[in-house]
Amino acid sequence: MTRGTLMQNRPARRTLRSYVPSAILLILVPLAVCLAAFPARAQERRDREPNSVFADRRAKLAAQIESPIVLWGLTGREESSQTYIFEQEENFYYLTGHNEEGAGLIILPAAKSATNDPASGPRELFYLPAKNPLKEKWNGVRMSPTDPGIEARTGFVAVKPFPEMRAEIENLAKTYPSFYTIFPYEKELGGYPHEKEVVDWLQQAAPQVKLQDIRSQINAMRQIKSPGELAFLQRAIDLSLDAHLEAMRMMRPGLYEYQVAAKMVEVHQMGGSEAEGYAPIVGAGPNSTALHYDRLSRKMEDGDIVVLDVGAQYSGYSADITRTLPANGKFTPRQLEIYNIVLGAQNAALAALKPGMDLCRKSDKSVDKISRDYINSHGKDLHGKSLGQYYIHGLGHHIGLNVHDPGEYCRPLQPGMVVTMEPGIYIPEENLGVRIEDDVLITETGYKLLSERLPRDPAEIEKIMTQAATQRSKNPQKGDD
Repeated sequence: MTRGTLMQNRPARRTLRSYVPSAILLILVPLAVCLAAFPARAQERRDREPNSVFADRRAKLAAQIESPIVLWGLTGREESSQTYIFEQEENFYYLTGHNEEGAGLIILPAAKSATNDPASGPRELFYLPAKNPLKEKWNGVRMSPTDPGIEARTGFVAVKPFPEMRAEIENLAKTYPSFYTIFPYEKELGGYPHEKEVVDWLQQAAPQVKLQDIRSQINAMRQIKSPGELAFLQRAIDLSLDAHLEAMRMMRPGLYEYQVAAKMVEVHQMGGSEAEGYAPIVGAGPNSTALHYDRLSRKMEDGDIVVLDVGAQYSGYSADITRTLPANGKFTPRQLEIYNIVLGAQNAALAALKPGMDLCRKSDKSVDKISRDYINSHGKDLHGKSLGQYYIHGLGHHIGLNVHDPGEYCRPLQPGMVVTMEPGIYIPEENLGVRIEDDVLITETGYKLLSERLPRDPAEIEKIMTQAATQRSKNPQKGDD
């Protein structure tokens, strides 16, 4: 799930497309067939921000540079897989709103003046693959540079065939000694494979040009969410909350983890979610202590604690929500003790959350440290030692187009940022893991809990589960569906 420094000491989550139970595929495959019935917009998001928003982002980026920016969208070659669903690389989508394969983008620096500007013509060039009617018979209609009104549809003044991009690069290389692009990086997930392809292609097309990395400038912009981004995030969060409430109502011993995950994904999809933000995590008993457990194969037993870390994606934006439930609807005294410590740590961090605070492990304004100090000062393990050693990840991270969106942990939080608050305690010796995760908007004066509708109080959780169990006992046939 993590990329580079985006999460402290937390392993990477796998994507749903690579790891998905057959029960969930039964939901996703018919949906994909239904979407194919609307070929005119086969790859576009169901909703997106206006073209003017993407244009403003590009203009803001162009004002920060002295050389052209050259980017590619994803190529779409993965479509040889029968489970392949295209989703654009995040930075390219953030700047273009384009969700089809094989596109390219050149952004020229903002013009300083008409007299000393080395380039003439459009300041932005957008490249699309040529129309391919044979391929479209199988995969649906795609945008092409020859479509009537393509400029208005994409929001670019100049839309050209992708093969012409190289000639433009060679021409610009005569004027500009350097170009910007996104460099591949040697970190946790290694970046997108196409990043290296772009760099290699640029070095062949313009070997004399020095390449610079534009990633950090785009990352800084992505941290502050626009009103449209906040609306999409709230929709993803609301769908996730609906799914978690449904999980509370259906949870009981005898169910398999994958059955709960399948129901939650169904709720997301029926509500308009295009995909999951990440592979669903439903871990019961010993699996509750594995942070990114995704096998979903255990049958839940009476007395199990169950960690559910499941978040919807809406229009490309991902929620990240976790709740911890007793499989039988009633926390044991020890489970309740640990749960309340995690909840107390989250509440302590939230009480201090405001602009200027940060997610650093060690700083004078660290909400992470506040949560860690709380856990270390409350409760003990079976050997009388403090519980801090079982809090093995950071307090939170940014969310957005990626469930771990760009964001520096030691950068002070600012209004418009959206982060998670997710303390956790994982004690393998006791088969006991507890994580509570909520999504939070930083405001001018503090924060807004975007996932407030989903109960965190253990008594309220037990009440919901007990009411559902009572209803099932009155209507057992419905409860077994």
